Amino acid sequence: MSGAQRVYKQKIRATATLEKVFRAMELIAASRITSARNAALGTDPYTRALTDSIGTVVQNAIDHDHPLLNERTDTNRVAVLVVTSDRGMAGSYSSSVLKAAEKLIADLKEEGKEPLLYVAGRRGASYFHFHGIDVEKSWIGDSDHPNKKVSAEIAQTLLDAFLAPADAGGVAQLHVVFTRFVSMVKQVVQVRQMLPVQVVEEDDPFFAPASEDGEHVDHPESAKPIFDFEPSATQLFDVLLPMYMSQRIQSTLLMAAASELASRQAAMHAATDNAHNLIQDYTRLANNARQAEITTEITEIVSGANALQGDAR
Repeated sequence: MSGAQRVYKQKIRATATLEKVFRAMELIAASRITSARNAALGTDPYTRALTDSIGTVVQNAIDHDHPLLNERTDTNRVAVLVVTSDRGMAGSYSSSVLKAAEKLIADLKEEGKEPLLYVAGRRGASYFHFHGIDVEKSWIGDSDHPNKKVSAEIAQTLLDAFLAPADAGGVAQLHVVFTRFVSMVKQVVQVRQMLPVQVVEEDDPFFAPASEDGEHVDHPESAKPIFDFEPSATQLFDVLLPMYMSQRIQSTLLMAAASELASRQAAMHAATDNAHNLIQDYTRLANNARQAEITTEITEIVSGANALQGDAR
């Protein structure tokens, strides 16, 4: 076997191994995307119920005042939660989120604010560490299958930071950068302000169901009844708002997990196809090298035979 053939054979074996890895990762992502998508969309009715409950209290208790609803003016610190993946092989999933986070951080600094970073996902934590950017706290290990314990810990950490006094490191706002799952072929990076709590309506694109093409579906308005509260609206807010905040974080992580798996499936499908095409190209080049080697050998044999005949004469 000639040197060229040996090189191409080695490349074919290496690429075939990679193709198997890519195919396996694609199948794993495909097997998990359905449950992740159902989990992300399944939280919406519960979150909408919480949103409706809070909106009802706001509508019927206008004079109510709560720390989670008020703008803070005693500090210029702003918390930014960036949700990325723990692993790569997901196309531009994490890089798109990090690009949006960098833009948000730059905008906040231009406004004279001091961003404090909180990161969910190893890719984001590694990125900011590599660029020498301080991270207040990070959570890694379960980006594609978030659990309620981690979600509750993240929500409680951010709530404590918002409710803390200014001299104890309190923040005035909380922004979240994550990827919203729309469909298997469409995931959208979004930047949301979560604190102070801005109670959204039911037709908010984050919670409302989407049509088959991923577009927002409007719902007709309905008359809202008037309520009297027992116990007081203050006590209701103290219970509902932390629940609402924790559920928003859980919904965000589930949306990001579904988006990560969809991105990884698409990226691994493309990588598998590229590896297959590369193997075909290497095989064709190896065959060409083999044919060239055979032609050279035949030419040498014929030339040698002719030379022997000439000597005999």
